[in-house]
Amino acid sequence: MLVRSGLARLLADAGVQVVGEAEDAGELLRLVALEAPDVAIVDIRMPPGHKDEGLVAARQIRQQQPGTAVVLLSQHLEPRYAQRLLADQPAGLGYLLKERVSDIAVLVDALRRVVDRECVLDPTIVARLMQRRRPDSPLTQLTSREREILALMAEGRSNSAIATELTISERTVEAASAAMFRKLGLEPSADVNRRVLAVLTALRG
Repeated sequence: MLVRSGLARLLADAGVQVVGEAEDAGELLRLVALEAPDVAIVDIRMPPGHKDEGLVAARQIRQQQPGTAVVLLSQHLEPRYAQRLLADQPAGLGYLLKERVSDIAVLVDALRRVVDRECVLDPTIVARLMQRRRPDSPLTQLTSREREILALMAEGRSNSAIATELTISERTVEAASAAMFRKLGLEPSADVNRRVLAVLTALRG
């Protein structure tokens, strides 16, 4: 309760309108149905069982309230949760470690990005996933630079932000991304976000 209330206060101080707080998954679902917020911040482990109640609730929110984005918080590094959710519907989803939200600016930035239907993954989770490539993974076809770019994409970075992080030009990022998409078999499409599909490939790999 103290963490939840403290986080709500920090968000309010940062200019985010907090429409309610929920003690458990059931109350969370009722609150989201009533308020239809832009985004719900959900702890993966919620009462009463403190197992994956938050994950189950997040899936229900995304099915029943597609206009509400979700940011999941986890105490521990559990990539399988990210895989399970992203496989369903990656747009408008964030997954951060709780330690990351000690910097409220990081959380507010994640909220804004998921509301814009981006996908935001904690950098620690991305790093762990990229290290666990299977021998038959399509990621083995990528150069080290392409893997760096894919990892930053998985964190929700724009091409401009990736260029700044890697100290390269935005045109270089675009060229490397195009090569990466080709290697992963992701063809251009007006209906499909290839960045999201590339991140899913990384998760599944």
